[in-house]
Amino acid sequence: MAEFKYSNIEKEMQAYGFDKVIKSHCRMCHGGCGTLIYIKNGVVKKIAGDPDCPINHGTLCSKGIASAQLAYHPDRLTYPVRRVGAKAGGKWERISWDEALDAIAERILNTKDKFGAESIVMGYGTGRENEAAIYRFANLLGTPNVLTAGHFCYGPRIATSIITCGTNPVVDYENDPKCIMLWGNNLVISNPDEYKGEPFSASLSKGAKLIVIDPRLTRAAARADIWLQLRPGTDTALAYGMLNVIVNEELYDKEFVANYVHGWEPFVRRINEYSPEKAARITWVPKNKIIDAARLYATTKPAGIQWGVAIEQQINCADNDRILMAMMGITGNLDVPGGQMLFRPPKINNVGTFGAHKMLAKEQAAIRLGGDRFRLAANFGIINPKCVWDAIIKEKPYAVKMLFLISTNPMLTRANAKKVREALEQIEFMVVSDFFLTPTAELADIVLPAATWLEMDYVGDFWKRHGYLLPRRKAIEIAECRSDHEMLNDLAHRVGQEEYWWDTFEGGLDYILEPMGITWQDFKKMDYIRGDVRYQKYKEKGFATPTGKLEIYSTLLEKWGYDPLPQFREPPESPYSTPELYNDYPYTLITGRRLPGFFHSENRQIPWLRELHKDPVVEIHPQSAQKEGIHEGDWVILESPRGKARQRAKFFEGMDPRVVSAEHAWWYPEKKDPDHGWDESNINILTDNSFANCDPAMGSTHVRTLLCKIYPAKK
Repeated sequence: MAEFKYSNIEKEMQAYGFDKVIKSHCRMCHGGCGTLIYIKNGVVKKIAGDPDCPINHGTLCSKGIASAQLAYHPDRLTYPVRRVGAKAGGKWERISWDEALDAIAERILNTKDKFGAESIVMGYGTGRENEAAIYRFANLLGTPNVLTAGHFCYGPRIATSIITCGTNPVVDYENDPKCIMLWGNNLVISNPDEYKGEPFSASLSKGAKLIVIDPRLTRAAARADIWLQLRPGTDTALAYGMLNVIVNEELYDKEFVANYVHGWEPFVRRINEYSPEKAARITWVPKNKIIDAARLYATTKPAGIQWGVAIEQQINCADNDRILMAMMGITGNLDVPGGQMLFRPPKINNVGTFGAHKMLAKEQAAIRLGGDRFRLAANFGIINPKCVWDAIIKEKPYAVKMLFLISTNPMLTRANAKKVREALEQIEFMVVSDFFLTPTAELADIVLPAATWLEMDYVGDFWKRHGYLLPRRKAIEIAECRSDHEMLNDLAHRVGQEEYWWDTFEGGLDYILEPMGITWQDFKKMDYIRGDVRYQKYKEKGFATPTGKLEIYSTLLEKWGYDPLPQFREPPESPYSTPELYNDYPYTLITGRRLPGFFHSENRQIPWLRELHKDPVVEIHPQSAQKEGIHEGDWVILESPRGKARQRAKFFEGMDPRVVSAEHAWWYPEKKDPDHGWDESNINILTDNSFANCDPAMGSTHVRTLLCKIYPAKK
């Protein structure tokens, strides 16, 4: 346990007249970055990185620095509101928290009584560390349906790692990996779960070799020793091509394979189906680069694979994750210093315990939407969004009558946005908790004002797999805004769950920390707590899998009726799988490029952040632009068989001319009509959410790779 301390800030406080500084940690994106919050007259005047924090070492991104502009934004929702009149053209009226929660509770109980608890869907996006409280509320209510981003963001990594090696393998930057393979990830901008860009950059500065797998020439790719510019959506084939080299040149760890791997022989047979030549034809990556990258990764020890959601938001989602874990293991890089660590959390009541998953009745879990189709997802309480939209619109397999959405804006962030809009318009009753009246919130019946990270106490990062806990300390209070945890704790008492909640949510924080024998008041005096760090734990007890080994041949997937080995599936739309469609839509569109100031659909009304990036941008190769009559800076139309979106063209030579790259989650808060321009530049109007094109086990929606056409917009 690290003692609480401050780092040389007294002089700065005196120089600028700050009254106090509060240590906390940010949650403007994935969280974890330690912060120093400078207060004067009760107002946040400055936010800086905390140099004592082991996660970010004093660095902080633009989102964290601009947090106060979110908290104090004049358009922010600061009190509960209720719709008066129809969804189209209705008005909002201010109500009290008691009125809001009483009305929500009454609706929940009536809906449960008439249609069953399963007719109520709780939901969140890339959450504000509220997922454990949301699952607790849902499970105790009896609904198995919690709509998350977990089907195609981080959830697949957790679900597949648990059945493969027991927990999520995390790159051990503290112990200086000698080689880093950055696969489908741009962490210096995205700062994803468990990771921040700073330790990665520090490792490169110390001389680590770098391999980058990305269709785009990112800054990291420009710095790489080897850049593999793959065709979007072909990651599994590329990994098999590399493994073919590693296995046939005997560059693997023979002792580890002999003692700790399940399924080696069938895996080798599958590997031998993908020669480097075949992988090159599929991926567009030259054969010699595949061979060189395989040799560099396998022979440079220790090595880590830094992966991201780009490999998960496609039809090969679970198998992409599984094959990379296989590569980590057979090269001897699993659970070793500087490799891919299986970190242990401190002794706490974890997300699963807090979420009360074991308290959901088995008969209710059995009717989870999509559970019979996407067994891997259902095993972890995750559902595919289309299952919810169908249950609202078609009332199949049963009717969904109520949505309670927290920190999510699915009209901008989920595939086939027009179908999402149709479902949200049709739902009988919807509650939203958010910072602003987003396009999704504008369709709700009641909207609750959520608190930012600056306005709450919380045990941060307790759901992650890096082994740290960090205290988030409340710095300010804005009007009537409340944290989602406090709101759910209060609501739970109104729907008969009071036995399982607390007088205030500080009791929930105490519950998380209880196994360590400390309270929230104890923890807030500390900098952080870290779990016990030990290496090669599998030598003592094996891996936490059914066979006790690294399961590159998954016994659970085999039991559920899926291919137990990773397999490559051609993207649902491509020059090869749909050649007739390719004639009309001749470009491969990749979506979801990360931007420094935005977090999915958030922050487009924050002045400092919007100034960084005023318009939605689609990158196009100059050769392709010339062919299509597009000039740089033009507004252009991107079109797929599902619809159209409008973005500005930016010339970019760092992509194959056959590929274009668009940004996601664009809306226009400055447009004061209720639609806020949700359908103008929203790339998810183009994406497909059909079940046939989802990952068969995880239900991941294939949103990253599709076919499109691009042409100048009419002026």
